[in-house]
Amino acid sequence: MDIDAWVWWLIGAVGLGIPLVLTAMPEFGMFAVGAVAAAVTAALGGGVVAQVLVFVIVSVALIAVVRPIANRHRDQRPQHRSGIDALRGKGAVVLERVDGSGGRIKLAGEIWSARSLDADTSFEPGRSVDVVEIDGATAVVM
Repeated sequence: MDIDAWVWWLIGAVGLGIPLVLTAMPEFGMFAVGAVAAAVTAALGGGVVAQVLVFVIVSVALIAVVRPIANRHRDQRPQHRSGIDALRGKGAVVLERVDGSGGRIKLAGEIWSARSLDADTSFEPGRSVDVVEIDGATAVVM
């Protein structure tokens, strides 16, 4: 049984696709695309040297071009703040007078104990304030 070269390249592409799925390493996918390009070259009648050159050129080109772009996008992902980190910088409404010793605010739909950042400053009910930090279960506002 004589199997055409393009079939072997497709088998190689599938073989390279398996570790891509198992290890999540995109380089295997780039090699698999190179093998598919070599299979097309073989199907169009290209010789063994042409097939290998196409495989190498396409694989290296994908690694050289796609990988840096993917790394750049991975590094630029927005960082999602959660918990008390997400509350810093948020606006709140004063419910009970807030001064250096305490008070109450409505922050993110919940009632929080609060104190002012500057002990000499006070905020009356209805006033908007900004959360500077969270100190235990108390919001420090200004």
